[in-house]
Amino acid sequence: MILVILGTQRQDFKRLLDEIEHSSINEEILVQAVSTDYISKKMNIVPFIPFDEMEKQIRQARIVITHGGTGSIIQALQAGKIVITCARMKKYGEHVDDHQIEIVRAFSDAGYILELSEGESLDEVLHKAAEFRPMKFESNNSHFVNKLKETMIELLEII
Repeated sequence: MILVILGTQRQDFKRLLDEIEHSSINEEILVQAVSTDYISKKMNIVPFIPFDEMEKQIRQARIVITHGGTGSIIQALQAGKIVITCARMKKYGEHVDDHQIEIVRAFSDAGYILELSEGESLDEVLHKAAEFRPMKFESNNSHFVNKLKETMIELLEII
């Protein structure tokens, strides 16, 4: 199963769904579309998947195709999935700015994900995915929380 996450932005993301619809994918595809209305012959499109169910779907997915949102990317990486990411772009009215391009590029350059870039077909990227071995994602959250605790203790000692 392939899971597609479009994010929760109000702007639609039909460009990515068009790419999937015209791809050679021949397996179950589940899409969380939120505010993107789309009629498909090959995708099961739902408006929203609650967080617990999303975690379950990510674990079951063979590949996760997502927009360039950090949360969606990291959640799939933490589950050890192959992640294909397509940035929402301002010029298509998909987002208010192009920060997702920078996010996707950074994760791609570091070897964590595969980027579906403008002008590239999803089938090309899926072909790369067959050989792709992503870098293991290590969260920095525990280090951050420990540093925050240390700082708070120091501040409390001053007071």
